[in-house]
Formats: sequence, structure tokens, C-alpha cells
Amino acid sequence: MSKIIYTYTDEAPMLATASLLPIVQAFASTAGVELETRDISLAGRIVSVFNDRLPKNQQTNDALAELGELVKDDDANVVKLPNISASVPQLKAAIKELQADGYDLPDYPDEPKTEDEKDARARYDKVKGSAVNPVLREGNSDRRAPQSVKNFAKKHPHSMGAWTADSKTNVATMDADDFFHNEKSVVIAEDDTLTIQLATADGEKTVLKDGLKVLAGEVVDSTFMSAKALDQFLAAQVERARSEGVLFSTHLKATMMKVSDPVIFGHVVKAYFPGLFQKYGQQLAEAGLSANNGLAAILSGLDALDPEVAEGVKAEIDAAYQNGPDLAMVNSDKGITNLHVPSDVIVDASMPAMIRSSGHMWNKDGNEQDTLAVLPDSSYAGIYQVVLDDCRAHGAYDPTTMGTVPNVGLMAQKAEEYGSHDKTFILETAGTVQVLDGKGVVLMEHEVEAGDIWRACQTKDVPVRDWVKLAVTRARASQTPAVFWLDENRAHDANLIAKVTEYLQDHDTDGLQIEIMAPEKAIAFTLERIRRGEDTISVSGNVLRDYLTDLFPILELGTSAKMLSIVPLINGGGLFETGAGGSAPKHVQQFVEENHLRWDSLGEFLALAVSFEHEAVSQGNARAQVLADTLDRATGTFLEEGRSPSRKVGELDNRGSHFYLALYWAQELAKQTDDAELAQAYAEIAEQLAANEQKIVDELNGAQGSPVDIEGYYSPSKEKVSEAMRPSATLNRIVDGLAAR
Repeated sequence: MSKIIYTYTDEAPMLATASLLPIVQAFASTAGVELETRDISLAGRIVSVFNDRLPKNQQTNDALAELGELVKDDDANVVKLPNISASVPQLKAAIKELQADGYDLPDYPDEPKTEDEKDARARYDKVKGSAVNPVLREGNSDRRAPQSVKNFAKKHPHSMGAWTADSKTNVATMDADDFFHNEKSVVIAEDDTLTIQLATADGEKTVLKDGLKVLAGEVVDSTFMSAKALDQFLAAQVERARSEGVLFSTHLKATMMKVSDPVIFGHVVKAYFPGLFQKYGQQLAEAGLSANNGLAAILSGLDALDPEVAEGVKAEIDAAYQNGPDLAMVNSDKGITNLHVPSDVIVDASMPAMIRSSGHMWNKDGNEQDTLAVLPDSSYAGIYQVVLDDCRAHGAYDPTTMGTVPNVGLMAQKAEEYGSHDKTFILETAGTVQVLDGKGVVLMEHEVEAGDIWRACQTKDVPVRDWVKLAVTRARASQTPAVFWLDENRAHDANLIAKVTEYLQDHDTDGLQIEIMAPEKAIAFTLERIRRGEDTISVSGNVLRDYLTDLFPILELGTSAKMLSIVPLINGGGLFETGAGGSAPKHVQQFVEENHLRWDSLGEFLALAVSFEHEAVSQGNARAQVLADTLDRATGTFLEEGRSPSRKVGELDNRGSHFYLALYWAQELAKQTDDAELAQAYAEIAEQLAANEQKIVDELNGAQGSPVDIEGYYSPSKEKVSEAMRPSATLNRIVDGLAAR
């Protein structure tokens, strides 16, 4: 039997899985395709790294490691849903929930001292941040808006806020001493093993990382951000926002960049509340209250302080609010600011949302206001300023006429890995960080000071070759110009440009328009084409891929969750991603309060169609192709009939949208002529679903309106979730009957 692996993840996608997966499994079974789940949720990953310390009945398979091997096989077929890329506060919350469920897990040690604490920290560090994607992405990214989705967006445009020429919204970024300006890069001549060390003025040398294996042709970079320069920059931006009368906000990737960006976030918190940390920094540190975890963690930990100190802390926070610029808000009603939680404002989702909303974010009164968006590292911050200036000059984009921007992203084999997890260091002493080859020769070095953030990253040669090939393939298939977003003035990009220029010679590019441009020029070129209704393929590195595959879809479609995200695995398999999960926490909150889930599973529908198609080609399964074709047509009907989930309780939600997909899919299968036996089998199913439409919708919508207890956020009861997400006995009977055939 053919097999597709469907990942079990977190939050709203996990809830939706309980409703959608039984339907898909039932349909797939009629084509001899089996769908199996693998648990890569945050809770599941936490438990798996402590298997040796837990009783057998609590142990769980290390599904991530298993999938990491599977994606190297030529017959791999994985549908990957959004998972939590955990910040430290999220990780701690998940640990606490599992401990309450009876798992004997250690607390997360912020400053490990004992060997046990160091061991626990090392295990947890494997789980936090972007732990999943680098393991699974054994191929480069092909991400684009399906034509049916793009056409729907043009016919039914989402709202776009108006822009005016006098908007004061801008981006602030560093102009020196950041990762961009300090970067150095080398191309490895032959297979080697590198060492990273810190050499201090007194001659002492401390190994930061050894045994770093590199391959011939690999690009290795190193860089650092000066803590002193960062603090000076941030202080200036707080004052700038105050003097200009705009909101102050910061936009980072404190989940993906799990070592560097939480620390940068902590610097931002300290810059906004300087008096607090000057007066009470020592007491906060002694109580384990770190600025890196955000203002919310400090406020929730006030009980651990002496009452007089706690009152002083609150007074300093209030004084900063009074004397500083207004903060952009995550939730004005609840007083949750941009600085409360590091994972609340992620740059790739928050900046496009701001651009869509006239360049505004929410202020403390729940009103929109111009904003100073602070993106400390200047590597890609400039692209957003170009967009802001373009909107100021030409107004908002028009979803009914604008072109589309697919992306081909370099990410295979941990290329340009987020934050270079195991090669990022917060330096405790001044000195020189050196990257040495196997013979002890210094390849790169930086003079650093205590507190500086230093990092290195690797990009293997095979993924770069594959990236160039994929870009040419997509440009040829769509007859669309392709632009490599690479800056010759950046050390890493200069080395990639040399490789791209060389590897393009291996392909037939006759008649194709393929450009290499620095990011700010590339986005200006792309925006000009967008306004003319023309399409442009962006070909970018890994972090910029993440930015662009939120920026353009949010402007074009209103969301990045409706993108088709294909990862053609280098060894021949397929990984199919289902969209972004940034809004998932709010969806869960509404679900537990009102039993209404507004998560849109369109990304899952799109991914499943291409997954079935891949199964048909790779396994020679003709019926899987029938499933793919009919699912694609059913999704088009789903969009045209407006069956996406509503935001309002009592109206169609995620579960209702799954019913309508099943109805339209069965109807398409019943009327297709490629497989008469399937058509006959589904004629009865389609008739049953259509005849019971009102009854099923009433059962699904009637379940809404009251709180629902699923016994956890990170590790809920699967039985409770299934019960809540499958409330229609009529639909369940039809689906389960199909599965039993």
C-alpha cells in the first residue's frame, strides 16, 4: 500500500487534524493510500528527548529523528503542518503542563550549573526554536500561490488599508557593527574539520565548538553584532519614536533565531525600560527574571521579589510608559505590548500585516497609529523600507490586479540555518573569535567584546546547485522572470553569486530572464512589476525566503496560509508544507472559549493534492492521481462557494469547511470518468453527504457557543480533541463507513 506521512503538530493545526484527517484517510483508502501520523509537536519532542528518564508507558518515539532519515529516501512523501518554534517562555509553559500531567521532567535551567542542569539544558535546546524545519527540509523550497487561489483573491479581494503620502511609519535598522556589516565568508577548498575558539588578550584559548565537519565547495560565514552598538542604536530609536509621536515596535525572529534574537529582544526591553534595569537589574537577575523572556515574564515573577522591590519595579515600568513613546500593542484590551513576549511579534508575519493596515499598528487605546518598526540587523530590513516608501508614493496594492511573487528558497541540508543554532554564542569575555581549519590556520576572525553575539553558518554546495536548477526549472515552466536576491557587497552573497553564475551555465537559460540583484533593488523591481500585474519569481536564501513567503502572500491573498509549499527533496522524495501558523494561538483561544475554530485548512487541502500527485507518479498509483485531480477541483468549488471558516461563533467553522470539502470531493469523484469503479463507489457517498447537508451543518454549528475543555494546550487529550472536533454523528457515520469498505 502507498503511504503518506501526515505530521501531528500543535495548536490550531493539531485541532483541525482531528477533524480533517479521518476524512482524508477514508478517501485515500479507496485508492490504496495509507496516511500515517508522526508526532512532531512541541510536547512530543520534549518527551522524546527524555525517554531514557521516563517510564515505558510515557515514552514516545522520536518522530522527528525518524522523519529526518525518511526525507532522505527516494520514496518519502510527507505532509508537514505548522509546528511551534518554541521561544523559552513557550518551552517553559509546555514543560509545566507536562509536569502537571505526571511527566517527571526537569525545569528548564536558565543558568545551568550542575552536570544534571547542563544535561537538561542541552536536551531542551534541541527542542526550542526552529528545531523541526532544518531536520525535515532535505530539499529547497518551491512556494507559490495556486492559480485557483490567486483567481479567487482577485474576484474576492481582501481588505487593504489606505496609504497617504504623509505617513510617518518607517523602518529603523543599524548602519554599522551588526551581522550584515561584520560578515566574513570563505569557500572551503577540501573536506575538513573546523574549530571555533575564543582567544583572549592573556593568551587563553577557549574552544566554543570543535569537530565542525565541512565539505569541499561549502560556504562558511562568520559575523557578530556588537552589544554596545546595539544598545546605542536602540536608545536612539526609543527617543526617535517619542519625538516623532509614533508607536515603538520591534520585529525579530525570537523563535527561529533561538539563540541570537531572544537576546536582542532582551536588549530592546532594557532600552525601553532603562531605569528599571539600572535600579533593579541585579534583583531581577537573582530572581531569574530575564529581559530576554519579555515584560510579561517579569510581571508574572514579581511575587518572587521583596515587596518593596516589586513596588519599585512596577513604578519604573509605569514611569517608562509615561516618559517614553507609546508601544505597539499585541492586545490593547489586555494591555499586552510589543515587548511582553518575544514570540508574539515575529517579523515575517508582523511587518506585512502592518503594511496591509496603512502602515499602522494598534496603540494602547485600540486605535491604529503610525509606527517606527525597529529591525536591528540590517541584512534584510531595507526591503520593508522600500515597500513603505512605495506605498507612500503610490498607495496600497490592489489584490484584484496585482501580480504574484512565487519563491524558490535555498534551505536544503540546513543551508543558512536559522540563527546557526549550534554555532551562535553570547560572548562572556572580550577577545578574538577565530574559525580555524584542520591545520590550525585561521580562516576568519573577529575582535569582540563581552556581550557581543557571534555566529557562523554553513551552506553546502549540493543545495546551491539544486537551488539554481529549481529556479531555472520554475522560470521555464511558468515563463516568468526569476531574480536571485543576492548582494555583491555582502560577503556570503558574493560567494553565492560566484556559484550561481557558474551553475547557471549548466542549464538552458535561452529565452529566460534571470537577474541577480541586491535585496533592496530586487524588491523595487518586483514591486514595479506587481503594480503592472506582472509576475516575478524571487530566488532567495533561507531567512529571506521566510520573509518573502509571508510578505507577498499576505499582500496578494490576505494570508500566507493559502500558499502551495512544495519541497522537492534532493533524493527524489517530496515534502509538502501546509502554510504558516502564526495566528494559531488566537484560534485556540477562541476555540476553548466558544468551541469555534476559525483555522482555515486550505493549505492542507493544497498540500494533500500535490502529495497524492507525487504518490501517483512515484508509486505508479493511477487512483492516487484521480484523488489529486478531483481534490484540486473540489478545492476550487470550495473557494467559489465561500466555504472557508467564519470568525463568528455559530457560523461555519473549520469543521464545517471540512464537511464541504468532503462533499465536493465526493461529487467530483462520482462524476470523473478516469476510473469507473471509483465513480460508482463515490456516487453513493456523494448522495449521502448531499442529502444530509443541512443536518450535518446543524450538528456542526450547533456544537458551538460554549467553552470546551481539551485538558491542555501543548499536550491536550487526544480523545477530548477528537470528541470536540467530530461533533456530527451523521458525518462521522458516512466517513467511517467509507473507511470500513
